[in-house]
Amino acid sequence: MTITTEFVIRSPSLPLVDLAESIPSNQVECVHGLCRERTARVFVVYLDPNDDVSEDELLAFDEVVETTPLGRASGKDVYQLTIELEDVVSDAFAPERFTASQVEPTVVMPDGWYEEKLFQNYNAFNGMRTRCEEYGIEVELISISQNPPEDDESSEYGLTERQEEALQLAIGRGYYEAPRQVSTEELAEEMGISQPSMSSLLRRAERQLLTSALGSQPQIDALSK
Repeated sequence: MTITTEFVIRSPSLPLVDLAESIPSNQVECVHGLCRERTARVFVVYLDPNDDVSEDELLAFDEVVETTPLGRASGKDVYQLTIELEDVVSDAFAPERFTASQVEPTVVMPDGWYEEKLFQNYNAFNGMRTRCEEYGIEVELISISQNPPEDDESSEYGLTERQEEALQLAIGRGYYEAPRQVSTEELAEEMGISQPSMSSLLRRAERQLLTSALGSQPQIDALSK
C-alpha cells in the first residue's frame, strides 16, 4: 500500500532557489525527474507572469544551461530548463537508491523545495530521507498518510473521503463564490493541514469531479492545455 508524503528539502545546492528568491512572488512551480533518472536535468517551470521573468534572465543563472519557452498554461508562463545539477543533488537522488512519483508540482521557495510525493511504503520514504541527510540535505516532514486501495472510494464520483471533506468545507465557507469569501490558508487552518496541502487537495478533487463528469482523462488533459 502506497503512502503520500509532504515535505520540504533544504540545501544551498538545490537548483532554482536563487531564482525563487529573485522574483516578487518568491515562488516557482516545477516538474522534474529526480528520483527517477540519475541524469535528469530537465525541469519544466511555471512562472507567474507578474514576476516578469524573461528568457535572458533565466539564462543568467549559472545553473541554467538552456531554456525553451513552452507557452502559457493555467495562467502561468511555462519554460523547459536544462539544469546543471551539482553532484551532491544528483548523487543524493540517485534512482537506484529509491523511487518516488511526483503528486503535485514542486514549489521552489528561497529556503527550499516543498514536495508532495508518492512512495511505495514508509521504508522507501525513510530511505530517501536518510540518503539526503548523508549528503547534507535537510528533509523536514510535514505530513505522511497511507493511501487506501484504489477501489476504496467514498462517493459515486470517485472522491476520497478527504477530498470530499475539503470540497464540502470550501463550498460551505464560500470559497467558490465571486468574490471568494475565504482563502485556502483559512480552509487549511480549519482542516489542520498546510496551505499547499489544502490547495493540492482541492485541485485533485476538482480534477476527479471533471474526469468523472466528462468521462475520460484525455479530455481533461486537452481542456487544461
